[in-house]
Amino acid sequence: MKTFKNISFKLIAALFVLLALPTNGQAQVVDKMYLNADWQVNIPLGNDFASGASGWGANFEGGYYATPQLGIGLFVAYSTNNERIGKESLMLDDGSTITAEQQHSVFQLPFGAALRYRFMPENQFIPYVGLKLGANYAQMSTYMNTFKVYDNTWGFYMSPEIGANMFLTADKKFGIHVAAYYSYGSNDGRVLTYNINSLNNFGIRLGVCF
Repeated sequence: MKTFKNISFKLIAALFVLLALPTNGQAQVVDKMYLNADWQVNIPLGNDFASGASGWGANFEGGYYATPQLGIGLFVAYSTNNERIGKESLMLDDGSTITAEQQHSVFQLPFGAALRYRFMPENQFIPYVGLKLGANYAQMSTYMNTFKVYDNTWGFYMSPEIGANMFLTADKKFGIHVAAYYSYGSNDGRVLTYNINSLNNFGIRLGVCF
């Protein structure tokens, strides 16, 4: 998706700018940087349109530790949840009726600022709590044979999470990242006779950290 590629490029460009900042010791700047790339499993909460859990997702976050504990950065993520609907008849607002099998889908693309507070930064196992704030693009769609009906929406995004970086070496250059999160998007959408009033999700992330 073009939007996802543009946001990912901007995030990577911002990280390179931070790496290039002039300091008394560039190595110290690099040591204060963090980056994680994750596979993401997203589980909708209270969403009857597409309620199935899905592993079609990813999360990318990078930033800088302003203090040994407090990190400030940027993030972009995406997820797609699907649900197959058996043949049913829907009465539309104009009085017409549609009878068809459907494939419901909700695609989400949140991006924005990320904060994290880590504990025991001197260790190789470093737990943390985090908060992501930003915007959430979402597409609510249904597929019927060769037809697609959809609604594109924008909303505010908020996502607290808990996680840990588990570095494999003492220099902390590479490790495993795990996290659990809750997310809220204020997106409202309508497709045919279906409505979504906000998007609530729970999920887990598993990836690598640098």
